[in-house]
Amino acid sequence: MTDAIDLDADRWARVLAHDRSADGVFFYSVRTTGVFCRPSCPARPARRENVAFHDSAAAAEAAGFRPCRRCHPLALDGREPHSSLMQAMADYISAHADEPLPLARLADEAGMSSFHFQRTFKAVIGVSPRDFQAAARLRRFKTSLRDGEAVLAATFDAGYGSASRVYEQVGGQLGMTPSAYRAGGAGETIVHAVRDTALGPLMMAATARGVCFVQFGSDAAALAQQLAAEFPRANLEPAGSGSGPALDAWMLALADHLAGVAPRPDLPLDLRGTAFQVSVWRFLMSVKTGDVVSYSELAAGVGAPRAVRAAASACAANRVAVLVPCHRALRADGGMGGYRWGLERKRALLDAERRQRSAA
Repeated sequence: MTDAIDLDADRWARVLAHDRSADGVFFYSVRTTGVFCRPSCPARPARRENVAFHDSAAAAEAAGFRPCRRCHPLALDGREPHSSLMQAMADYISAHADEPLPLARLADEAGMSSFHFQRTFKAVIGVSPRDFQAAARLRRFKTSLRDGEAVLAATFDAGYGSASRVYEQVGGQLGMTPSAYRAGGAGETIVHAVRDTALGPLMMAATARGVCFVQFGSDAAALAQQLAAEFPRANLEPAGSGSGPALDAWMLALADHLAGVAPRPDLPLDLRGTAFQVSVWRFLMSVKTGDVVSYSELAAGVGAPRAVRAAASACAANRVAVLVPCHRALRADGGMGGYRWGLERKRALLDAERRQRSAA
């Protein structure tokens, strides 16, 4: 009985502190309002005698409480009431990405007001309907180019309307001209280098814009295959061949960081992803060395607090290891979550950053 009292006291203290790290670990309900919340709920805490604690959202629902509309506790396990509808609308936008999709048309399709649809879609998906359509249109354009379709035909098939619109709307997201992208990077020079680091073989590659590829692998040959698969007809030049002296210095700086003898280098990056992915990656780059964030904090940090899964997916899609520090994102319960280059490397990176902060 004493253990239960101590546990409740600890949970109440975390509610009073609006402790984000407790989100998903437990939930609390308020008898007078009939709602249940996550511990970090921004609402003013109720009187202690009206509060009960639950190990899961399902347990709180079984006790007859409904989810709070401010902190959206069901979002932690993917059961946000509007999630299914917004996912369906995302699929609809992807299927009609080549068409004009004014907000009124989308809202009517969803059976909502324009204002409510805009706000709900961004909260659940992570970006506005307009930005989502732009990303879907770009994916269609890139797919057509990869399949060998002529640039002009791919332009109209994706719904851009004219070649000039491609350059206006796509900007640097292809990382090269449409013709070069269609040719698998033909004409694009990408300099690369591989080093044995404290965490295993690592390849870095860069375009004229900056670093576009940093990956761990089993050996240099496997890493070279990964780079070639990304740019099958690009001009891939080893840094040691006389080109890319800057890359040699960048690679050495990163290797020193992984060895724990230097801070993470601040290098120019050529980031390629959707608007939401890039916003997640840039937010991670703003997290201080040695600190971590939960996926829910990450989603909130980019202005989409209900897009927790999308934030985690953006971390998984990161192609620039360490320089975009997705290893700093953890689950709400403090668990490691995933890491595309292995959990052992994730732990090692976090431990090294904590040691660096302690020594500072």
